[in-house]
Formats: sequence, C-alpha cells, structure tokens
Amino acid sequence: MKKLFSAKYSAGAVSAAMLLLRLGLGILMMNHGYDKLIHFSEYKDQFISFLGMGKTLSLALAVFAEFFCSLFLVLGLFTRLATIPLIITMCVVIFKINNGQVFAQHESPALYVAGFLVLLIVGPGKVSIDSMIGK
Repeated sequence: MKKLFSAKYSAGAVSAAMLLLRLGLGILMMNHGYDKLIHFSEYKDQFISFLGMGKTLSLALAVFAEFFCSLFLVLGLFTRLATIPLIITMCVVIFKINNGQVFAQHESPALYVAGFLVLLIVGPGKVSIDSMIGK
C-alpha cells in the first residue's frame, strides 16, 4: 500500500510507460492515417487547403504524419523527430478544423498533442530502436 502512494519510480517503469505511450498513440493515430492513405482519392477533394498548399499536398502531409510518423513511433525509430509532424498536424486540427475548441467532441486532438509532447520531451524509452542504435 505504501508503494501505491510513493513518488519514487524506476528506470524500468519509465521505459515501460514510454513503450505503452508510444504503442497506444502510434497505433491509434496510424488508424486515422491508414484510412486517409487507402481512400486518398476520395479525401483529396474534401480536404482543407492548409496555408494555400493545395488540398492534395495538405492531405499527403497529413498522411505522412498520421501514418508514417506513427509507424516510426510504434517502432521507436526517430521518435522525437517523428513527434514534430504529429504535433503540427494535431495543432492544425485543433486550431483550423475545430476553431480552437478542445472540449466535448473535440478533445481527441488535444489529448494526442499532450501525449506527443511527452514523447518529445522524455524520448522513446529503452524498449525502442532508437535506444538499440544509441540515439
């Protein structure tokens, strides 16, 4: 019972937590990107044109972030670098698509940003390709 209220933690616990966070966020976000990837031609006509880049390029960048960067998260490869496009994409969703609303039905992107920021700050943990190759 005493351990339950303790503020102490071990390196193994932090690595396990980072693994769970990476897998959870990566797999959930990859689902969004996979849907956009396989239905690319359907989405490109209804997607937003962010910063005047055009609908197709905006969708391609969203697919890159949501699918491929999420895959890097799951693998633990280039983890900190992979979180940057994901954070940008979720911020676009929060501020451009949802008009800055982060409550009710619009809270998912804010939760993703919070998790991605933790991964950016803390890193991938010991159970990752980054750790194995010494990054």
